[in-house]
Amino acid sequence: MDYLPLLAPDFSLILCGYLLCRFTALNRTMWSQVEILVYYFLFPVLLFTTIARTNLDIQSLTHFLQAGVLMGFCGIGMAYALPHLPVLGRHIDTRMHACSTQIAFRFNSYIALAVTERMGGPPALVLMAVLIGVCVPIFNIASVWPMAKHGEKGFLAELIRNPLILATVSGLVANLVGLHIPEWAAPTLQRVGASSVSLGLMAAGAGMAFGPLQKAKVLSVSVLVIRHLVTPIVAWLLAQLLGLDTLQTGVLLAFSALPTASSCYVLANRMGYDGSMVAGLVTLSTLLGVFSLWFALGVLQ
Repeated sequence: MDYLPLLAPDFSLILCGYLLCRFTALNRTMWSQVEILVYYFLFPVLLFTTIARTNLDIQSLTHFLQAGVLMGFCGIGMAYALPHLPVLGRHIDTRMHACSTQIAFRFNSYIALAVTERMGGPPALVLMAVLIGVCVPIFNIASVWPMAKHGEKGFLAELIRNPLILATVSGLVANLVGLHIPEWAAPTLQRVGASSVSLGLMAAGAGMAFGPLQKAKVLSVSVLVIRHLVTPIVAWLLAQLLGLDTLQTGVLLAFSALPTASSCYVLANRMGYDGSMVAGLVTLSTLLGVFSLWFALGVLQ
């Protein structure tokens, strides 16, 4: 399977945002307002709608979900440990690490759904949707924690105010208690959520700068290696250990090799960190996603 057509549109939107911000009247001031719109309204609507409308049959997917959650915790643990490693830690700035940790384990859900639909049709799509619904709250909390801790902000207060976490949790609650989105409201919510994809990627491009990556080469390489090399290997080992079937193994491997979430930049920027560096990492991760998907699905599987 050729994964380049799935990744090229996202990267093109990031590049488009970069060019518009640098060479047109649509400058950084305008894009800052777009970030606020995406972070506080568009992305939350997308998360809530997707999770609330997904048919969650968790009992039949116990081992599959265990593998996904364990894989996620491995990525989180490795990313958190970087500043504490004997040699590597001396070359890592703690503030840059706080905002870049999320790169190592978060994922681009839009690419996730596109890849799995082409890979295995509706059955694979359902598996991925359930995995996203379970992992998003865990990964978002793990992303907020180091930034709240290093910024000396109240962790619980940051969680309560985080619209992505609120949308995810409320979507899961609505799904589990059987609440349904009215059919007349669904098209509007879907269109609102869909607009977050293009605007979020373009906002990431508008804030992109590769300069900061030169100051944190060790950190950048470390989080990207965890995201695109180590995590797929961990996923393959867990699939063998837990005896997942072929489809579940394929979906787990695809999940493990995804580019990082484009909203990493938005979260870092809104919490007062170096958004330009995170945007550069998101861009590099999107490029590396072509190779990690090939490695996971074409080599490991």
